[in-house]
Formats: sequence, structure tokens, C-alpha cells
Amino acid sequence: MPEIHIDDRTYEVDEDGFLQEPELWNEDVAKDFARTENVNEMTEEHWTLVRYIRFYYERYGTAPMVRKLARETGFSPDKMYQLFPSGPAKGACKVAGLPQAAGCV
Repeated sequence: MPEIHIDDRTYEVDEDGFLQEPELWNEDVAKDFARTENVNEMTEEHWTLVRYIRFYYERYGTAPMVRKLARETGFSPDKMYQLFPSGPAKGACKVAGLPQAAGCV
């Protein structure tokens, strides 16, 4: 299984860099994965998006659809791409510690 190494930490990931053990996620893990998405500083807006995705995943076992994410966070899809240039499905879900899923956001 592939791994990524960030400073002195190692994470098992899939071939696209998604965390394989979502139960290991915490805010430090999120900060590490944000760096892999070229997000060097997690602002409150980043955290709002990531925390909502994480909340939704823990409750329903899947990522929210973009419309739901926009409605609940108040962020337009364009804003989500400003925060996570690779998009909500790849970047934000990866930082939120979700495993990659078909149809993720």
C-alpha cells in the first residue's frame, strides 16, 4: 500500500493519496494533508468546509453532494475551488480524511 511521509509522520494512502484509515483523522492530520493539496495555511473558511464534510461523513458514511455542501456552508462552488484548488471532491475530502469514493462531492 502506498504511503506518504510528512515530516516525521507516515500515512497509508490509496493510489490517489486518500487516507486509508479515516478513524485516524484529526486536525493535525488535516493540516498535513492540506500541504499535499498546496494549502499551506488552513484558514477558518478551510476549517468550515472540512469540518462540515467530516461531520456529514461521520453521520452518513459518505461525503455530501456539492449542493448540500454549498447550502450548509454558504460557500459557492467557485469559493470551494478557491479554498481547495483541486476541488471539494478531491482536495477538501482528502483533507477531511475521507476515503476516496465514487461521487465524492
